[in-house]
Amino acid sequence: MKTLKRLLPDLLVVLLFAVVAFVYFFPADTEGRILYRHDSSAGRGAGRELTEYYQRTGEVPRWTNSLFGGMPTYQMAPSYDSQKVLNEVGKFYHLWLPENVWYVFAYLLGFYILLRAFDFRRELAVLGSIIWAFSSYFFIIIAAGHIWKVVALAYLPPMIGGIVLAYRGKYVWGFVVTALFTALEIQANHVQMTYYYMFIVLFMVLAYLWQAVREKKLAQFAKATGVCLVAAVLGVVVNLSNLYHTWQYTQESMRGKSELVKKNSANQTSSGLDRDYITQWSYGIDETWTLLVPNTKGGASVPLARNEKAMAKADPQFYEVYQQMGQYWGNQPGTSGPVYVGAFVFMLFILGLFIVKGPMKWALFAATVLSVLLSWGRNFMWFTDLFLDYVPMYAKFRTVASILVIAEFTIPLLAMLALKELLQNPQSLKEKVTVRERIVNFIFFTPLGAVATKRRDYLWISFVLSAGCAFLFAIMPTVFFPDYISLAEMNALKQIPSEYLGPLIANLREVRISIFTADCWRSFFIIVLGTAILLLALKKKLQTKYAVGAIVVLCLVDMWQVNKRYLNDEMFVERSVRETPQQETATDRQILQDHGKDYRVLNLASNTFNENETSYYHKSIGGYHAAKLRRYQEMIDYYISSEMQRLMPAVANAQGDMTRVPGDSIYPVLNMLNTRYFIIPLQGGQTVPLQNPYAYGNAWFVDNIKYVDNANQEIDAIRSLDLRHEAVADKKFAETLGTAQKQGNTSLVTLKKYDANELTYNVQSQNGGIVVFSEIYYPGWTATVDGESVPVGRVNYILRAINVKPGQHTVVLTFKPQSVKNTETAAYVAYLLLVLAIVAGVLLEIKRQKKEGEIKKSEPSKQ
Repeated sequence: MKTLKRLLPDLLVVLLFAVVAFVYFFPADTEGRILYRHDSSAGRGAGRELTEYYQRTGEVPRWTNSLFGGMPTYQMAPSYDSQKVLNEVGKFYHLWLPENVWYVFAYLLGFYILLRAFDFRRELAVLGSIIWAFSSYFFIIIAAGHIWKVVALAYLPPMIGGIVLAYRGKYVWGFVVTALFTALEIQANHVQMTYYYMFIVLFMVLAYLWQAVREKKLAQFAKATGVCLVAAVLGVVVNLSNLYHTWQYTQESMRGKSELVKKNSANQTSSGLDRDYITQWSYGIDETWTLLVPNTKGGASVPLARNEKAMAKADPQFYEVYQQMGQYWGNQPGTSGPVYVGAFVFMLFILGLFIVKGPMKWALFAATVLSVLLSWGRNFMWFTDLFLDYVPMYAKFRTVASILVIAEFTIPLLAMLALKELLQNPQSLKEKVTVRERIVNFIFFTPLGAVATKRRDYLWISFVLSAGCAFLFAIMPTVFFPDYISLAEMNALKQIPSEYLGPLIANLREVRISIFTADCWRSFFIIVLGTAILLLALKKKLQTKYAVGAIVVLCLVDMWQVNKRYLNDEMFVERSVRETPQQETATDRQILQDHGKDYRVLNLASNTFNENETSYYHKSIGGYHAAKLRRYQEMIDYYISSEMQRLMPAVANAQGDMTRVPGDSIYPVLNMLNTRYFIIPLQGGQTVPLQNPYAYGNAWFVDNIKYVDNANQEIDAIRSLDLRHEAVADKKFAETLGTAQKQGNTSLVTLKKYDANELTYNVQSQNGGIVVFSEIYYPGWTATVDGESVPVGRVNYILRAINVKPGQHTVVLTFKPQSVKNTETAAYVAYLLLVLAIVAGVLLEIKRQKKEGEIKKSEPSKQ
């Protein structure tokens, strides 16, 4: 009963979080409507073959041929039997709440656990949870359908909370919480977010080390570090199946190092990704002010005409232009919205830089600065290059602007540490500022820090640096932000006749300035209100608990309103939209009349390499995935894209008669990929399928093979070979593939049975030799000839090949990696160790508490 009474307030907080999450998505959550965004749609097309295979066999396939000619499913639908336990733990943690609702609930609860680990009072922990969870980016990624990222971010604060518990001497609970949420975090399968948060962990551990050295408690530091490391290792090994295969896939994907030596080698990183690609989405330096004023650059890349308030300033003659132009005017290619942490939160963060003492402040400050500098990417390239070249793994991730998730963690946390200091120790504001403090503040934070005489002066300095900036931006917007039209927009507008261009630019600037200044005033008044509440509490005019409640309401209303710009009820659709099969077009029906077991389709009527709708009904040459196989991407760059460009005019010149198109010379790579159909765009959004008579089929013998020394020679040789009769391979496959034999007219390879991860062929040849399959090579594919294992080699840069003897044979290609079984075994062992460790830890904790209770009882008798 005592335990329940002690836990009741925290349980009520959990209930409050569930209510807040439900209310945000009301009425969509009660009506059963769902979000259905691009990434969700793309996933449905890419995953259809996987779903059908699982429904038919009860097994999870590790390969699909639905997109990019074929690829592993490790980073499409990572599913392992060992994960089922964690899945159930995760569902329990978020109380089986509906999708979308539980994402926000998990945000809130996770940061609450962190702040309670920091020993915050419940009401302050509730406030901190709200200001972290309602940071705009976290809702924007829900709207975009980046669910793996959402889940990863939700589990990171409680994982760090476990680390905090350990370093505060609560070793048992530190171990349990760290191990549990490390396991859940890794299961979320968004390595980039986990990697970024490791910078926070590093800075925080250094802060604890600094503190341990000062307090001469290195033994306790070492013990806490050991506890965290053991917990992390168990959390990692529980996810070994996913981690190992993600690592393996990374080596072969765009995130791994290319074997090609490119002409512009300076643009290439050690990971294989180009610097331009990694930094394509870089936050603008002046765009960083979105942390304080959300519409510093206009918000999201949605039509400007949607903003009714802004259109009040618009000249009606330009309305059609504004329907085509976006609200966002920054220099990113596009954005779903800004990173906004809350205006009053921003002020409290600045205040925390002055009044919070100890190493943790410096850790959070350093992590914030690092996050901002790295988010600038190509706008601060020398610093970005340092990390790309010398920091392990950093070059494996694109969209560097997303590293601001670090600042979105450190700013609210330091803001809450500042508020905790103010409300629990208000007398400290009367203390005088030392000369050392002034010097430090002047050097690291602001020259204004040097004029403070008492610590209460920091409150006004923080107000000036936040509300003051918003005020100045509002009254002098063009002084601080002269550009309200991006470079890309300006180049596009040059096509407009000069007599209209000048008035259009002037009106466009006026419209966008109105968007910006409206949010400046909004942030200014929010900070004024928050500061007023704070002053009333400090002067004892308002009880602390009511002040905290008022700040909760203020910050929640502020951030709620901003988030509703990017995730609102209008985005929700009936559940049937997702559950209804993708509509079959007349073109789809015509192609599907071909009952061949395995052929590919190239959709030229779509953004070929940025959509998966084609994959819903067909095995597509294109597709959409953030980390496709590297060699396939290189073939796109070297050959497939140019072949597509030559194909369209050739088809037009032949008036759709494919027999008049010289397909053997125009698109040989598409032929070797067994591209049997092209989907051609027509006027009015219609399409038509054209059958390609030049496709090589499922497999074929080659008369000659050329072995080369390196990847550059291999990919270059493709251009000069007759791929129907010749092949090229790296010399490391010479022993695997042997020599090719001249083939007669009787050589034939026929696909007899198709499954995503197993293909069966009848092979007939008088001379034997090398068989090339129109299937993408990947380590882990095995082959048998008449039941006997034979090695699989790689030819033509991306295809599988084997050597067979003369005669008639049955060849089976299979992708059922033994590594899955091995890693699953390790994961189950880790589960057992984790459970035993938790049980042992809990028993030790009970024994310790019992012993402490006995000591307390014995103390009065001694007296």
